[in-house]
Amino acid sequence: MAEHNTIPHPPKRLPIVGDVLGMDRAKPNQKTLVMHELLGPIYRRTIMGMHLTFASGADVVADLNDETRFRKHVGRPIAQLRELAGNGLFTADNGTGAWTAAHNVLMPGFTKDAMRGYHDTMSDTLAELLKSWDQRPSQALDVTSEMSKLTSEVIGRCGFGRSFGSFDRDEVDPFVSAIQRALDYSQRSSIPLPILGKLLGRAEARQNVEDIAYLRSVVDDVIDARAQGTGTHSDLLDLMLNNPDPDTGKNLDRENIRDQVITFLIAGNETTSNALSFALHLLATHPEVAAQVRAEIDAVWPDRSRPQLSFDQVSKLRYTRRVIDETLRLWPAAPGYFREAIEDTTVAGGYEFKAGDWAFILLLRLHRDPVWGPDPERFDPDRFLPENVKARPGHVYKPFGTGIRSCIGRQFALHEMQLALATIVHQYDLVADPDYSLEVAELLTLRPAGLKLEFRPR
Repeated sequence: MAEHNTIPHPPKRLPIVGDVLGMDRAKPNQKTLVMHELLGPIYRRTIMGMHLTFASGADVVADLNDETRFRKHVGRPIAQLRELAGNGLFTADNGTGAWTAAHNVLMPGFTKDAMRGYHDTMSDTLAELLKSWDQRPSQALDVTSEMSKLTSEVIGRCGFGRSFGSFDRDEVDPFVSAIQRALDYSQRSSIPLPILGKLLGRAEARQNVEDIAYLRSVVDDVIDARAQGTGTHSDLLDLMLNNPDPDTGKNLDRENIRDQVITFLIAGNETTSNALSFALHLLATHPEVAAQVRAEIDAVWPDRSRPQLSFDQVSKLRYTRRVIDETLRLWPAAPGYFREAIEDTTVAGGYEFKAGDWAFILLLRLHRDPVWGPDPERFDPDRFLPENVKARPGHVYKPFGTGIRSCIGRQFALHEMQLALATIVHQYDLVADPDYSLEVAELLTLRPAGLKLEFRPR
């Protein structure tokens, strides 16, 4: 018989409450990274009788990603978000008819041909953002706010024919602000023990209810306006309103459509804007890398005018893509994903999982596994040269999740990021604040806190 080992737990377990010492409500994933350094590739907290298992070692993750033994688990933070996003592709339980139908209907919206159709809208939206920067010369701009303006407009326009008017105001759109508050509430309310910090009060709970009602109302108005209109649109909303599920022949119901619209407005804005923000920080603090990005885009668009890149030109910016991949390795916007055992099984190291047991795979640690080499904290886009990618097992890099429940919008996000980074670096020198030190905030996603850059025209 195979030897079974006990999953380690943090030191100083307390009676009754268990392994609560050392937890951090504000930065739970970064604290988990520290605990992995102490306890190894897998560990388990037991809190009030509830098991919370965390995994990050390459061999353990290889087993957890096995679709024949494990599947997606809708962890507590995601379940909390279901109050807003319902049975969206990200929050739905496994095997639900609503998820299957929506996935079937939406898949054509993320083919290569569909990406070509979105390209001009992405490019025009980016041009509007940069025009707004040119009207504010010599200002240090809040990078996460600026990137949120871009990504909310891109997903709104490409997906649903909706503009938030983000470039007409200095502050973040109220819709986007409500999404950010909802994400923050979902994360903090998923750890409800008083010992871990101040409980969320009635005022915050009331604000969350108001935010959810507001977000759903806005989305319902968008759907109703489209359903009552007579024009044709080649976007995600049109797919959901007019294309039946090929398996059943039935159209998506209105609630399912609303859940998917909200899901895409969250994922298409929050994760992509944060990834772009991290990338701009890394380029600003690694000028030698920024110079290579600039050389690549200058070779494609040597004129000093703002690039009007075609879809195919963007896909050929391979060094820029490596910069994005390396950014997502170091700072994946989604810090991890949950996996649940389908059956009783054992993973690398001899650790047992009973059917229904789950683990959270922390990408922050997996992406720093020894398989990445002796200096995994170093920002090095050449880790993603083809020969280096082939030399590593594929399961050690999963910024978009794994299996059938991985991110459906991966290619949309990557194309948008390549286009944005290349164009920004072509047009501007990135000037960092020499006194700024990266601090990472957590709102279910990861984002650089307080990051400001000056975008100085070349």
